[in-house]
Amino acid sequence: MPGDSDFGAIWLTLRLATLTTLLLLLIGTPVAWWLARTRSWAKGPVGALVALPIVLPPSVIGFYLLLAMGPHGPIGHLTQALGLGMLPFTFWGLVVGSVFYSMPFVIQPIQNAFEAIGERPLEVAATLRASPLDSFLSVVLPLAKPGFLTATVLGFAHTVGEFGVVLMIGGNIPDKTRVVSVQIYDHVEALEYTEAHWLAAVMVAFSFVVLLLLYLFNPTGRRK
Repeated sequence: MPGDSDFGAIWLTLRLATLTTLLLLLIGTPVAWWLARTRSWAKGPVGALVALPIVLPPSVIGFYLLLAMGPHGPIGHLTQALGLGMLPFTFWGLVVGSVFYSMPFVIQPIQNAFEAIGERPLEVAATLRASPLDSFLSVVLPLAKPGFLTATVLGFAHTVGEFGVVLMIGGNIPDKTRVVSVQIYDHVEALEYTEAHWLAAVMVAFSFVVLLLLYLFNPTGRRK
């Protein structure tokens, strides 16, 4: 049977995934809009930077983020100057790492949705004297709703399943940085296979539900 530490890890993981997804939607939407609309030479490098976590090993991402958030890194200098202390081995350190790690899984679906809209709806809105902000809120966002749904589900699910980055940045501190994936690792290391089976089954069920939701509620994922 699951213990208090298992439920604590699940609750911490849900908090982390929820906050990370919300932050990525706020940060990622303007980035995705810029990538979808710009013709600047910088689109390629920025797009590659956004997609980098897809191909980089999580341990590499965690290592460099750990250096950046450490006492001699730029993020570490900034947080110390603001009186926030050090981020490594804290919940907020996990949030920063998760934002970087899950970034492409939120930005890319939104960018694809923006690009699929095309120019025509915006031109029609402009002829009706809608401001750029009005056009974005009343035309672009409703049309891009499937992309936002995909981005939300994928960003949340990807954060729930991360292991290498959170272990590198947060370590293994109960009720502070020990998420579900790390908790499963601890159970296996301690030969507690029953507890590991229970948590692993929860992850399998969660992954299935995520994919099912994408197929059921994303119109682009269904056959016409």
